[in-house]
Amino acid sequence: MRPVDIDTGTRRRPSQGRRLGSAALVAALMLGGCASRSTEVRPERADPARFASWPCERLHDEIDLVQERAVDVAYAVDARSGNNMIALGLGVTVFWPALLAVRPEGLEARELAALKGRDEALRAVVERKGCGARPSTMAAVRAGHVPVALGERLVYEDRPGGAPRPRELGLRVTELRHNQIEFAVDIGGTRLPELWRQDLAGNPLPGAQSRLIGWQRLLRRQMELGDVLNGDLTLPDPNLGSARVRGQVVAVGPQEIAGRRFDVAVIELFGEAPQPPSVSAGTTRLDGVMAVDRRSGVLLRLELRCTNPEFALRRRLMRIEPA
Repeated sequence: MRPVDIDTGTRRRPSQGRRLGSAALVAALMLGGCASRSTEVRPERADPARFASWPCERLHDEIDLVQERAVDVAYAVDARSGNNMIALGLGVTVFWPALLAVRPEGLEARELAALKGRDEALRAVVERKGCGARPSTMAAVRAGHVPVALGERLVYEDRPGGAPRPRELGLRVTELRHNQIEFAVDIGGTRLPELWRQDLAGNPLPGAQSRLIGWQRLLRRQMELGDVLNGDLTLPDPNLGSARVRGQVVAVGPQEIAGRRFDVAVIELFGEAPQPPSVSAGTTRLDGVMAVDRRSGVLLRLELRCTNPEFALRRRLMRIEPA
């Protein structure tokens, strides 16, 4: 695979095969009349024997992937219908009746039924093998594929809101959990009290984005060239609103950045953000580019252009300091 330039994303954009991704939970459906329809979608049985030879670690990983995909499907339906459902962070158990209620017929129903059947089969094998609960820390094999190590500090050139001078933003790896990474945050060496926690796709977990701009359900694992994404850009102050964005993966491939080898996905972003309160009501255009490591979700570059300075940002990984 050819290297990718994360500044230009120099790869041909596909004209076909675009796939909707992204995610959000539909637990709010339980408050309406749709939840009773979940019985119309029955799990599609999967044979547990298919997974009998898998080790416990792989079984737990597959359960995570199944649940992540189920939420992705639900969020894609939600995005098309324009509903405002409750977002779901990764690493928690999904509520299947609510997910199955999202679409009681069509392709989404069939995929959700297949995912539910696979989830049940995997859990049956986990119980039969006596695997127990998944360890909270990341397994050594997986940690070996993450391009950053415990204690390392990622140093970014950060320019929020069109500031004339950049500041130094530091993210130090404090925890490698089984499906997320936790960072201590500092600005110019001054430690902030909040942590930044993200899943392995690169999405900050709810309530854990510190004082930085974040995004909900925008990224997903195993992103491929041409994938179309949906999500929200969020601010530390929720009173300032959020921006609805779409993105497309325009380049993928290996790239050396800050002396480290990454498997990069470059994503073009576009959408609408709220106008600044001092201007008027309504929305204003937002566009930009994001580059992340596909193995870990580590942010490599984020550039947002918007007339609302709250949604304007330039952030670039400059170096990685040792533990």
